[in-house]
Amino acid sequence: MDLTLTEDQELIASTARELLESRAATAGARAMEDDPAGYSAALWKEMVDLGWTGLAVPEEHGGVGGGFLEVCLLFEQLGHALVPSPLPATVACCALPIARYGTDAQKAEWLGAIARGSVMTCTPPAWDRPGSGVASGVRAESAEDGFTLDGEALFVPFAASAESVLVTAELDGEPRAFLVDAGAPGLTIGPSGTVGLDRPCRLVFSGVHVPHARALGSDRGAADAVASYGAAALCAEMVGAAQRVLDLTLAYAREREQFGRPIGAFQAVQHHCADMAIDVLGSRFIAYEAIWRLSAGRDATEEVSMAKAWVGEAYERVCALGHQVHGAIGFTKEHDLHLYSRHAMASSLAFGDGDHHLDRLSGHLGLP
Repeated sequence: MDLTLTEDQELIASTARELLESRAATAGARAMEDDPAGYSAALWKEMVDLGWTGLAVPEEHGGVGGGFLEVCLLFEQLGHALVPSPLPATVACCALPIARYGTDAQKAEWLGAIARGSVMTCTPPAWDRPGSGVASGVRAESAEDGFTLDGEALFVPFAASAESVLVTAELDGEPRAFLVDAGAPGLTIGPSGTVGLDRPCRLVFSGVHVPHARALGSDRGAADAVASYGAAALCAEMVGAAQRVLDLTLAYAREREQFGRPIGAFQAVQHHCADMAIDVLGSRFIAYEAIWRLSAGRDATEEVSMAKAWVGEAYERVCALGHQVHGAIGFTKEHDLHLYSRHAMASSLAFGDGDHHLDRLSGHLGLP
C-alpha cells in the first residue's frame, strides 16, 4: 500500500479544504444547528457543480470516473471543517454499491441522478457475525410482484431531505439491499432525537412494496458493500475531525499562558499533545489501509472492522485530551471543541462501535 497522494488527489484534497474552510461559518455544524435540513443547500449545489457527487460515478452515467479513495479525501475535509453533509451517505453508501452491484437499468437511473445532485441515504446495515444470523430492524418478504418491507430503521442520516433510501433488510436470514423512494406508500419518516450532526431519522416500514427491479444484487453482497463503504467513509471523516481537534489544541497550547509562559511549555501538556498526534497518525494509516483495499476492489472485511474499532475510539481519546488541555473553555457553547466531542460520540457508534467490530473481526478470523 502506498499512501502517497498523486498530484490529482492532492488537488482534490486542497481544493476541498479551501472551499469547506471558507464555508464553515455559514455551512458548518454550528451554523446548521437549528436548520431543519441539517445541511447547507447552497453548499450542496456548489458540491454538485464541482462534480463531487459524481466523483466516484462512472463517466457513462454522468460522473467523473474517480474511485473510493478520491471521495474519501472529500469526506476527510468535511470532518476537518465539521461541515454536515449528505455527501458520504449519498456517494459512499448508495452510489458505490449501485455502481458495483446494480443492473444496467439501475445504474442508468440512480447513478445519473446522484451525479446531478439527488440526495440519497441508507438505513443502518445488518452487520452480523459469520454464522450467527442477522440482526436487522427491517424485514423483507418475497411476493409474486416483488418484496414487502416491514419494521423500522433508526439513525438514518438526512432521511428527511433524501429523495430515496437504500434499505438493508433481512430476507430469509440474509441481509439484502433494496432501492426505495422516500415517498413510497407505507414509509414514515420521523426524527430519531440523538446528538448526531447528520439529522438522524427513524424510518417505519409498514407493508412497503418493492418491485423486483428495485432489489440491488442477487445476494448479500450489496448490503455488505453498504456497510463496508459507509464504515470506511466515516473513518475518513473522523480522521479529518481528529486532525482539526489536534490543530485547535496545539494552537491553544501556544497562546494560553500560565505562570508567565505558554502552557505548551509544560511537559504534561506536551505529553497530551504527543498522545493526540499518535492517535491521529495511527488513525490515518489504519483508515486509509481499509479505504485503499476497498478502492482497489480487494476484500477488506478485516481492515474495515479494525479501522472502525480503532479510529472511533482514538477520535474520542483525542477529544478527551483536547478538553484536558483547553480546560473549562472547551466545554463552553462558544468554543467549537464541544461540537467535535458530540461528533465523536455519534460517529464512534455509527456503523457499529468498537466492541461490535472487534467481535465481528474475531468471528471472521475464527477466534472464540
